[in-house]
Amino acid sequence: MRGEYKVPGGKLVAVEFELEPAGLAAVQLSGDFFLEPDGALGRLEAALEGVSPDASVLALSERIESAMAHDDVLIGFDARAVAIAVRRALGKSSSWRDHSFELIEDGPRSPAMHMALDQVYAEALSAGSRGPTLRVWQWGAGAVVIGSYQSLRNEVDLGAAERHGICVVRRISGGGAMFVEPGSTITYSLVVPGSLVDGLSFEASYSFLDSWVLTALSDLGIAATYQPINDIASPAGKIAGAAQRRLADGTVLHHVTMAYDIDAAKMLQVLRIGREKLSDKGTASATKRVDPLRRQTGMSRDAVVEALIASFARQHTLIPSAPSASELAAAERLVSTKFARQEWTARIP
Repeated sequence: MRGEYKVPGGKLVAVEFELEPAGLAAVQLSGDFFLEPDGALGRLEAALEGVSPDASVLALSERIESAMAHDDVLIGFDARAVAIAVRRALGKSSSWRDHSFELIEDGPRSPAMHMALDQVYAEALSAGSRGPTLRVWQWGAGAVVIGSYQSLRNEVDLGAAERHGICVVRRISGGGAMFVEPGSTITYSLVVPGSLVDGLSFEASYSFLDSWVLTALSDLGIAATYQPINDIASPAGKIAGAAQRRLADGTVLHHVTMAYDIDAAKMLQVLRIGREKLSDKGTASATKRVDPLRRQTGMSRDAVVEALIASFARQHTLIPSAPSASELAAAERLVSTKFARQEWTARIP
């Protein structure tokens, strides 16, 4: 068996072994990494001999680390990278190339409907009725989308939202409030199996799942980087924010809201952006935190979306798809029973 793992910003790790009743055997580790001293390679390989094929990434990492000498130095990789390569060889972990992604380009729908569709597609992948999915959508109305654990009154000036015709919806993922308006926002969600992020910390999985969009933005001439935990930014300011929700079986819903354009004055009237949050970002003005894609690219929103999708298709396998009648019906039920109900939106008042 053979597995590979490319450390983001680091080196490639490959592991080969035979699987015997007693566990892994004849382990051979290779790659373009750096390792000192030379004898450390044998210690890493020996640590994996006899390991159970059911061992988790954490168990594998701990076994490798315990076998290392105090002066062993791993450069460009670590024990976790080796563990992920082992899990991939065993079919427990997967890579981007192991999956085909279904593309859904969704037209304008109500904010509550989009919240419901995200949940429906995640549950569909979990149930096996849909494959991994990339969904890019348009908003049918202006909205404030608050995180699952945020206080409604602390995040939104409801009077200002009503005056501006801005509705409020709560998503199933954590994170902060997002101000969105039709034509001014680019939003996408990725629904992937847990195997794709197997062995990655929650924080590392954010940048991993958005690595493709950093490449896409680079192709547009934007020097975008990931700012932990969940922001995509350029030297001029924030471009996007991400959020995640994981189902019981490990299925990941990862969604991102990107600022194409922004009405900063309206946003500041509707959102209650606290001084503590601004100070943490190193700025005294919320308007200076965001640098929209329209200003950075000079392209239309549709052109930017087209470029993002084309970049994903160059990097990964992408197949056109559409929501099924049963998925739309399930989402409508969720709207009426959950996402459009005050009990959900104000579950944390």
